[in-house]
Amino acid sequence: MNPAEALIWRTMVLTWVLYGIGALYVVGPVMGWTLMFLAMLSLYLGPAMRPDLRATGPLPLIAWLWLLGMAVMLIALWAGHLNWDLGLKQTIKSSIGWAKGWALVALFIAAGSVLPIRREVLIRGQCAIGFWTLVLAPVMLAAPHVGMPERILVSPLKAIGGPGPEYFSVYFFTYDPASWTPRWQFYLPWSPFAALIGVVMVLFALEERHRGWRAAGIAAGMLMIFASKSRMGLVGLVACTGGPRMLPLVLKSSAWLALSGVTASLAVVGTWLVASARSGVAAFKGARADSTRVRETLQRIAQERWQAEAVWFGHGRVQPGPHIVEYMPIGSHHTWYGLLFVKGLVGFGALFVPLVAHIGLTVFDAARHPRGRLPLGILMTIVLLSFGENLEIEAYMFWPALLLLGVHLREVARDRVAALQGEPAPA
Repeated sequence: MNPAEALIWRTMVLTWVLYGIGALYVVGPVMGWTLMFLAMLSLYLGPAMRPDLRATGPLPLIAWLWLLGMAVMLIALWAGHLNWDLGLKQTIKSSIGWAKGWALVALFIAAGSVLPIRREVLIRGQCAIGFWTLVLAPVMLAAPHVGMPERILVSPLKAIGGPGPEYFSVYFFTYDPASWTPRWQFYLPWSPFAALIGVVMVLFALEERHRGWRAAGIAAGMLMIFASKSRMGLVGLVACTGGPRMLPLVLKSSAWLALSGVTASLAVVGTWLVASARSGVAAFKGARADSTRVRETLQRIAQERWQAEAVWFGHGRVQPGPHIVEYMPIGSHHTWYGLLFVKGLVGFGALFVPLVAHIGLTVFDAARHPRGRLPLGILMTIVLLSFGENLEIEAYMFWPALLLLGVHLREVARDRVAALQGEPAPA
């Protein structure tokens, strides 16, 4: 492994150790800015850079879009703070938050598209995290049944500052306030986030060639999804793993013939399917009715206040919610409504444009090449995550997936250059 790969590998393998000292929220941003510094250095020095860290090519267009979009996000933040007179101190604090949140999305993608990082290192690293998750799982699963406490400790690193103490806390498990049953979040701040990381782990593990590592990754990912008791994780497990693998069928005539037969049969069973789907959605929402009610109310409040008070640049930051939403911050629990409330239409567009462009490129590549399956599954997971969480405060743990998206951009760009030069695409 080259130095960049070695840094990534060691950080991934030490995930549980870093979680045990409450350092993951610190390590993520440090990794993002360090890798981006190496990428900029390799682009600037060119052939003068040591051979195993030389840039593999210029920044791809999609990587530029991400960098531009996240820069616009910062501008929207400043404008919102200025419009609402939030003061210099709060503006500086929020800008630091941007550097540890939205900026990381672009930094990891850009670094992965420039540095010579192999996707195999990232895939094996995720499976290694899965292996240690399985090793520690019996202790965590037994904890609520043998009288062990929910939280073990809060790291002194919380003095650095962050969204909340949960980012620096170490847990065995937590209790669901609605049903008072245990849920597990593993090395994440809360359970639904753990479920989506579990989906990502399964996606990575499916690409692993070694049977033992693949089994460890898949088993750990499934455990994280089911033990977290997250509905969103169950949806992601089916949609994000199966969708990319079915996409190549769109290029086959037999698939279109089968689709036409299915479409014709809808005339007979269509009404029953619609009724069943509605019942399924109702049961899905009813599984955690209190959570659904809070989320829907937060979204409605965020939308109404955005339209009435701050259309273009938002309110600058989240604000405390009323009792009806259990005092959850307005602008949380949903990336898109949160962006509209905090950063307005400008911030919404700053994420929407690069995300849609990246999805379009990846869908096109996944339909023609197996290498597109993993990045498409990751992007689908990000989209799913955006409808139930705030992406910016979770980028610090999503970084291996973001790096993989950059690696895929580099692979696509490499093939395009080879095609223009009339050379066979590298294996």
